[in-house]
Amino acid sequence: MTTAEAPILELKNIHVVHKTRSGSLFKPGTVHAVNDVSIAVRRGATIGIVGESGCGKSTLAKVMVGLQKPTSGDVVFRGRSALTRSAGVRKEFGRAISIVFQDPATALNPRMTVADILTDPLDVHGIGNRASRTARVRELVGLVGLPQSALEVIPSQISGGQRQRVAIARALALEPDVIVADEPTSALDVSVRAQILNLLSDIKARLGLGMVFISHDIQTVRYVSDTIVVMNAGRIVEQGTAQEVFDNPSDAYTAKLLGAAPSLLQRTVDVG
Repeated sequence: MTTAEAPILELKNIHVVHKTRSGSLFKPGTVHAVNDVSIAVRRGATIGIVGESGCGKSTLAKVMVGLQKPTSGDVVFRGRSALTRSAGVRKEFGRAISIVFQDPATALNPRMTVADILTDPLDVHGIGNRASRTARVRELVGLVGLPQSALEVIPSQISGGQRQRVAIARALALEPDVIVADEPTSALDVSVRAQILNLLSDIKARLGLGMVFISHDIQTVRYVSDTIVVMNAGRIVEQGTAQEVFDNPSDAYTAKLLGAAPSLLQRTVDVG
């Protein structure tokens, strides 16, 4: 696969407008969370989306994986609109686009074993039989660097880094084309952040996945991304290769991010 191929996923002129409690009874207030954003995601490449809290990047992630319907614009999946009501398209989309959430402690069912957590998406999509599902689950824990004994525990019995590995394994269960990682290291101890970043990069390269990596830390985004998208107040203010954005930022907001406090990533690499 090459990045010159047609995109797996495209966002075209996406707007997301939220109503607020401000304003009057007959004219409620609004917040333009995402404002005319267009992005194309291809296999084998990582797009990093960076911006401060409240800039719209997590709302954009929800649009990408179908958890948030845009107010206007289109989400195009393999050349077709993913906003269609077709059950077939929605099911195919659900298998091809996966998400890794920020906090694995809340993203994983605390009462299920790791084996059940990883088997669940296979059951929901009716993939394989009991034996093949068991084999797939064992393959997944190995893929993310966990021992087979991890299958027998519940999330509270393992560390935060191990829980995030389980969450990544679950995202890989259906053999997706694209993974959206929304702040996947911000809830983790500094000492394990580089390990998770390296794991995501290795998996993307090994499986030829497309990846969208979302963070408030531009240094961390640079570490894993081929292309960087800078968002501010719901808009894309800069977009280019990681080297272009770092060597010659064209927007004042990007320069502000680059000049902010030193990245936790460097301390992560030093510790790890």
